[in-house]
Amino acid sequence: MADPAHQDLLPDALQRLADNPRVTVRRSGPPRKEGKCIACWIQRAQRALDNPALDLAIALGNELDLPVVAFFAAISNFPGANLRHYRFLNQGLPDLEEDLAERNVSFIVRRPPHNKLEAFLAEVGAAMLIGDENPCREPERWRRIIAQRLHIPYWTVDADVVVPSELFPKHFYMLHHMRPKLLAELPKYLVHTPAIKARKEWRRPRGLESFPVKDDITHGWRSLDRSIAPVDTFTGGTHAALHRLQHFVTHFLADYPKQRNHPEADGTSRMSPWLHFGHISPLTIALAAEKAHREGKAPRAAVDSLLNELIGWRELAVNFVKHVPDYDSIECAPEWAQKTLREHARDRRDPSYTLAQMEKGRTHDDLWNAAQLQMIHHGWMHNYLRMYWAKKILEWSPGPAQAWEYAVILNDKYELDGRDPNGYAGIAWAIGGVHDRPWFERPVFGTVRYMSGASTGKKFDSKTYIRQMLSSTANEPGSEDASTPSLF
Repeated sequence: MADPAHQDLLPDALQRLADNPRVTVRRSGPPRKEGKCIACWIQRAQRALDNPALDLAIALGNELDLPVVAFFAAISNFPGANLRHYRFLNQGLPDLEEDLAERNVSFIVRRPPHNKLEAFLAEVGAAMLIGDENPCREPERWRRIIAQRLHIPYWTVDADVVVPSELFPKHFYMLHHMRPKLLAELPKYLVHTPAIKARKEWRRPRGLESFPVKDDITHGWRSLDRSIAPVDTFTGGTHAALHRLQHFVTHFLADYPKQRNHPEADGTSRMSPWLHFGHISPLTIALAAEKAHREGKAPRAAVDSLLNELIGWRELAVNFVKHVPDYDSIECAPEWAQKTLREHARDRRDPSYTLAQMEKGRTHDDLWNAAQLQMIHHGWMHNYLRMYWAKKILEWSPGPAQAWEYAVILNDKYELDGRDPNGYAGIAWAIGGVHDRPWFERPVFGTVRYMSGASTGKKFDSKTYIRQMLSSTANEPGSEDASTPSLF
């Protein structure tokens, strides 16, 4: 939202754009008079389709008769990122360049040490800077620092939710508390937005540096963790995301309510890696599901079930991370959960495992090991098993604080969709009772909800799932180190 103290500095047309609840004016003021372009700083929303930040930059450029230049700065020390994450990101850059060109937007990519945003803005003579948002702690801190240092207007856009987060100014403890307002606002935002083109073409200055998008963006980065290998189960980029989406809505959406909790079946969308990197918008997914329903390919109940996960739970997770500072530690748990976990912190753990044992899938629990192997070798774990996976970490760790730490470490290290509000909210639900209620008292868990291997394994064909994970990882490098006697 625009800063009222500076409203009189903006022309009416620009003021209307700033008043969008999706927009945060981080540095106010009129566009730089001698500016030569609108700069769009792409970080989280790495796509040209259904990208409200890019849409705003183009709208501003057309209003001011200026071209638009998109900028991506690779960061070699992004918190928690490793080669697996960067390879997926890298695969998306050619799609982004191609799709931006379709909208008459130029794309500049920089690597360290030539990736400084302020230097780039000076080189291209930017009149304004438009960026996307990320509610996680460190990226949000970067945006605040940049806003203080810039001398041109800087607006950010909430580009990775369907309903703008600004409309939910507090943390909602339960989804059923947030859902009525979410559903009331949804018709306004669950609509197709035409992909307008920039009217003016940008002429790239002679000698302006840009890294080739098809090259290895991590080349020469000595400090990058390369021990976590890329996976071939997912390919990064908008084009691969759209291909998977079409496959899902055509073949699996109709049975989604029945199949989504069956890890042995390909019944979920598996869109979370592309959503995390912003290669696809949740709006694109939601509109594809709605279209399938209109065409008679999926019942209303299936679409509603998908939207409940994609918009309801996902945007509750964003709300959680945005408003709860300690979202990745036990400090974020509600008081009732912290109290019960403290009371049971000294309960005997039998069995108990070290982080190293859990990381390699060396526990007595075949189902848990299979889920861990799926994460290690495929970069993704079925959502139903993520809940069980995290709860067992609580059961087997020295204490609840360590369990939370272990779960975050493993999730962020191996999952392609790690380091994300969805993951942090899921761990908080499983270990700390966030977005849940007290249940029956029991050892270790106290009144935090418990999940047993026996009951969980009976709700789907767990034996088939375990066999699938064993066969799919048997020939993977290092798979012999991840085996357990009970699995073989």
